[in-house]
Amino acid sequence: MIRVPILMYHSVTDTPNDETRPHSVRPSDLEEQLAYLKESGFTPLTLGDLVAALNKIDGRTVPDKPVVVTFDDGYADFHTHALPLLDRYNFPATVFLTSGWVSDAGEEAAGRPLDDMLSWGQAREAAQTGIEIGGHSHSHPQLDQLRTEDLRQELRRNKGLLEDKIGKPVATMAYPYGYSSARVRREVRKAGYFAACAVANTIAADRHDMLAIPRLTVGKGTTINMFKRAVEGTAVPLIYLRERILTKGYAVVRRTRYGLQRVRGNV
Repeated sequence: MIRVPILMYHSVTDTPNDETRPHSVRPSDLEEQLAYLKESGFTPLTLGDLVAALNKIDGRTVPDKPVVVTFDDGYADFHTHALPLLDRYNFPATVFLTSGWVSDAGEEAAGRPLDDMLSWGQAREAAQTGIEIGGHSHSHPQLDQLRTEDLRQELRRNKGLLEDKIGKPVATMAYPYGYSSARVRREVRKAGYFAACAVANTIAADRHDMLAIPRLTVGKGTTINMFKRAVEGTAVPLIYLRERILTKGYAVVRRTRYGLQRVRGNV
């Protein structure tokens, strides 16, 4: 069985705001983590490259110690702090971008950004350096709570804008908040994505559904010892015990809420 730690980052800054603080990491911590991965012989891949290797597209194979580094939402500090570090350590990465949150979205602006966000020009610049740009919905809603037509619009508007503005195909995405359902995954496939990330806080494996690939959260409270154990696959369930309990609880609540909305005819 092939096992791959897929790391989920958000904001990278020494000065997060109240909303981004729990999932932010300091640039010095990111550098320490990247240094560990490089020194320990991990081979970094974008999510798209990993999926292509798992499917042996063009004869590709998965390296001995693969790792995927991802960033959600598209914060401006990715360009300021994360991108120079990734370049220094020669690490590709995947940024899942919320198109309605982009700083110069203009008439396409939607949702409520949590902090300063990337511009389209910065996103294009990142893509030109080898960063994969993936989808993350248009306005960052809980996709599993939307009417099917609204869900389709969120997915397709996001993908269309990204491809138009970045100038490259977009084939991977991540669910806002990690929330999905069988219905959401069907629509993701119909929208033209071949892989999608959830959270789940477990090591990804080739047995997993490619539209529900698990990731490991890296945030403010992730110490370097926790990080090392997580990427090496040591005691992952224990490290993320609290997060996994909360995730299961949220899943029950969301399914119940969606069921009530269907009964009332709201979806």
